[in-house]
Amino acid sequence: MTGFRAGDLLVAAVTITDGVFDGAVVLLLDADDTGTVGVVLNRTTSIELSEALPAWAELVCEPPALFDGGPVSQQGAVCLAEPWALGEEPPGWRPVFDGVGLLNLDTPVEIAEGTYQHLRIFAGYAGWDAGQLERELDFEMWHVVRATVTDVFDPDPATLWRRILRRQGGELALFSTWTAETELN
Repeated sequence: MTGFRAGDLLVAAVTITDGVFDGAVVLLLDADDTGTVGVVLNRTTSIELSEALPAWAELVCEPPALFDGGPVSQQGAVCLAEPWALGEEPPGWRPVFDGVGLLNLDTPVEIAEGTYQHLRIFAGYAGWDAGQLERELDFEMWHVVRATVTDVFDPDPATLWRRILRRQGGELALFSTWTAETELN
């Protein structure tokens, strides 16, 4: 496995038109020889977070939505959180990159209150078996770039794909102007 690690973003190439990952920005949470796991950062669900996980609804950052983390295990939830106190590892939390980590939603809400400056919950996740993501990268289906904390908790996820491409400069920045109507590109 080479070319990506936890804390990297997979930014969908304009050639992905599968209805699942087109225009997606995926944060990689784990990447090793057994496979890769991440969550889609720029899609929300139509499910109200206050209905799905009412105890957690008041703790999430803007927008206060349940995010669509990907097509795998949609009935499960993944929570990303950034503690207020950098360098600390609160109960139920494990680091992923730069102060962003996974928070176990079995952690009592009372412990989480006031502990995190940013918190976001995702229904499902994206996963690749060993070698699968490498093959997709060989086919240039994804652009791999380093994530920032602000990407993870961005308040305007609908524009995230374009903004991340634009900040890369060069050829990737040109893709940020891509439209679905190919004759306009």
